[in-house]
Amino acid sequence: MPADLPATSLEKMLYILDLVEDSDGGQTYEELSDKLGLTRSTLYRYLKVLTDAGLLTSLPDVGYTLGPRISELDYKMRMRDPLIIASRPVMIELVKAVPGIALLCRKYKDKVLCVHQESNTDAFNSSYERGYARPLLRGSASRIILAFSPARTVGRLYAADPAAFADAGLGDTLEAVKAKLAAIRQRGWDSTSGQVTHGVTGIAAPIMDSHGNVVGSLSVTIGRPRLDPQETAAAADRIVFCAGIVSKTIASDSPRARDLALRAAPARTHASRTRQDD
Repeated sequence: MPADLPATSLEKMLYILDLVEDSDGGQTYEELSDKLGLTRSTLYRYLKVLTDAGLLTSLPDVGYTLGPRISELDYKMRMRDPLIIASRPVMIELVKAVPGIALLCRKYKDKVLCVHQESNTDAFNSSYERGYARPLLRGSASRIILAFSPARTVGRLYAADPAAFADAGLGDTLEAVKAKLAAIRQRGWDSTSGQVTHGVTGIAAPIMDSHGNVVGSLSVTIGRPRLDPQETAAAADRIVFCAGIVSKTIASDSPRARDLALRAAPARTHASRTRQDD
């Protein structure tokens, strides 16, 4: 039995899901048995529970793959997730003011996951699709989350792979990384060019919960590799404001306050767009 195998039955079943998720084309019973070292009856019981729940399915000559329940959960998340519900109308208005592709991303373990996208351009496509996970070190949508993450998280990630921080241009030492992230945090937004998709610029702001913890980011990808400083600042101002609207909306327990926050976003982005047109 592997030394790092989780202890409880629930954790072991989640570990099985991870193994199937990370496989390219499914995991056979024999492959899972070799990796887990469980008794035949125990592994069968775990697989039956996961299959009955729809989280796994099996095909002859293929093995176990993710099941249809995953798709059902994805649909319900898109329809019911408070963060997506709060962000969707804001993002629609945002890309009218800042033409490009708006991305809503969430922190997930030590990764950043895109959970929603709104576009107002046909000039390019974002490679950062819904459900696609990326590391915390590259792209403005990820780096702004890293900048607002606890210092212990940054220290742990740096200790695990300091070369990755250097490659991402965040610093050659932990002190340099902290200084870089502090500057991003103080500014309140981040901008990168070509770190995720070649030839585009990304500008992102953090989304915070009611306790001041970062839960994700709101960003816009603009289809040019360089923007002049004035244009960058104007776009960042709108994105920061819209991220603030989302933060206030998800933090509010009052349906009326939530409705007022959502109503404010179109008015603000329209006013900002009018000022620029003038």
